[in-house]
Amino acid sequence: MVREQYTTTTPGTSLERPKNEYVYKIGIYGWRKRCLYLFVLLLLIILVVNFSLTVWILKVMWFSPTGMGHLRVTKEGLRLEGESEFLFPLYAKEIHSRVDSSLLLQSTHNVTVNARNSNGEVTGRLNVGPKMVEFHGQQFQINSKDGKPLFTVDENEVVIGTDKLRVTGPEGALFEHSVETPLVKAEAFKQLRLESPTRSLSMDAPRGINIKAQAGNIEALSQMDIKLHSSDGVLLLDAETVRLPKLPEGTRGGSGISQGLYEICVCPDGKLYLSVAGVGSTCQEYSRVCQ
Repeated sequence: MVREQYTTTTPGTSLERPKNEYVYKIGIYGWRKRCLYLFVLLLLIILVVNFSLTVWILKVMWFSPTGMGHLRVTKEGLRLEGESEFLFPLYAKEIHSRVDSSLLLQSTHNVTVNARNSNGEVTGRLNVGPKMVEFHGQQFQINSKDGKPLFTVDENEVVIGTDKLRVTGPEGALFEHSVETPLVKAEAFKQLRLESPTRSLSMDAPRGINIKAQAGNIEALSQMDIKLHSSDGVLLLDAETVRLPKLPEGTRGGSGISQGLYEICVCPDGKLYLSVAGVGSTCQEYSRVCQ
């Protein structure tokens, strides 16, 4: 820009007229000015694009004053609506579903729930896999809705707290060791069978064993011997008829020849004893054994 300077004089004075003085241009001109305008335009475009992307992200993610998408922040904690996918571990003090729906945990491999102590060590682990459900901990317990323990497992024992345990398998239940129970009972119109294929079957009770069949027979089968032993008491067979169908019978022979056979005799009080078989009955009503 060129500026000319003028000097005013009063009448009657004469001054030399100064020469025109040139003032140099101040500012940005030429290619610098065009680069500055281009840079400002580029910043304006970037600002508009960032603002548009921010608005788009807020709209897509459903941001609101109370949360984001299906996630809501409430006084009780975080509330998540619908199905959600977690790519990394989830840490929470309590997880529960709505009152009118169930809680579903689903994974393509397995679902693992860990409990840790204050030192960060895992004290309990529940692993639900495609073929097996595993639990690692000191004790595993299942309670009913009123807090009654139904099933408890620890290192020493397994406790079933229900009033009745039903085994519905076609082959029953298999026990490798001893079983302690106050009652073994079959279902109505079903047979109860206690069997030991390769070992012995023993039933012990301090106050007696009661075997009862209200609408059927009781059978005891064994490959070897069946022994009924009472250490302190009597063996009572209370029935109208006691039959021994396969008991061998002696044949008539010479006098004093017993053929290694014995006769079962009954005392008046019901006591049984053996007597050497003879031609006739060798049982005596007032035997020394009965006294």
